Amino acid sequence: MKSEHRHELKTNELAEWIANLPRWARENGTMVISVSLVAVLVIGSALWYWRKAKVESVQNQLDFTNLITRLSQSKMQVLMGQSRGIDSSYMLVETAANFQSTAENVTDGQMAALALIKRAEALRAELHYRQQAVSQTDLRTAINQAKTSYTKAIEKAAGNPSLTAIARFGLGLCEEEIGNFDGAEQIYRDIVSNGDFEGTTALAKARQRLETMSDYRQKIVFKAAPKPAFPEFLQPPIPLRPIDDTVFPQDPNRIPVVPEVKMGPEPNPALLVPKVKIEPEPNGVSESLKINLRPQAPNLTPVVPDINVPGE
Repeated sequence: MKSEHRHELKTNELAEWIANLPRWARENGTMVISVSLVAVLVIGSALWYWRKAKVESVQNQLDFTNLITRLSQSKMQVLMGQSRGIDSSYMLVETAANFQSTAENVTDGQMAALALIKRAEALRAELHYRQQAVSQTDLRTAINQAKTSYTKAIEKAAGNPSLTAIARFGLGLCEEEIGNFDGAEQIYRDIVSNGDFEGTTALAKARQRLETMSDYRQKIVFKAAPKPAFPEFLQPPIPLRPIDDTVFPQDPNRIPVVPEVKMGPEPNPALLVPKVKIEPEPNGVSESLKINLRPQAPNLTPVVPDINVPGE
């Protein structure tokens, strides 16, 4: 009976609350509307913010992918410009600046770390792709900027062994750029001995670098390029040889003789006007053209050719 009594009481309370709901809504209508509006605004704002963050994340990933592709394209364009004698290595500096901007604006730490690694790679590549000789000042400036990017990448890539190993390997390359091979070798040994980096590409590169480190320590001197061959189309058709002094002795005190040319008036400055006369051939079949030149009168009066065609 007790359970049935309790059920009856709950049923009565629910029925009483439903019966009093319209009156309660009329009395508290303003509060109900306010609470409903606040709930709608909160839920709508949360959905809008989530969608905006999702769209921005996708757009940032797309822009970053295009930027990485542009780095490879910039290297190819610089090489193509070098074949035409144009130094376009400044494009790599612009690409490095874009990576720096991306690293500062993205919220994802892994993406920022990769952007910093690519920035350092672009700065180092500009030194190698530059046509002019790189001064020690420019070398130190670029390498210090690259080392700063690699160091920041290690901080942002915490928990990602692959990116951390790549950034540490980049620091080793920077030490090689400035000639500190002992420091580079120590960095490579730390990468190889770190168990967290097992299976990463940077570990394989560091191991290979250690095996060939002795080759990098040697000073490389390039052989002088051979002189270009004289094009065949510029070769003279007749072989030329130097003048034999025994045949034409050269007098060290001789003065070149310039021929004297005198221009005098013609005895009869009359123009020669052709006299054309057509005569029959002996066989009487064809006619030949006979031209006689006779001097024109001194008054330079034009003479009309005398053309006589026999038989007409």
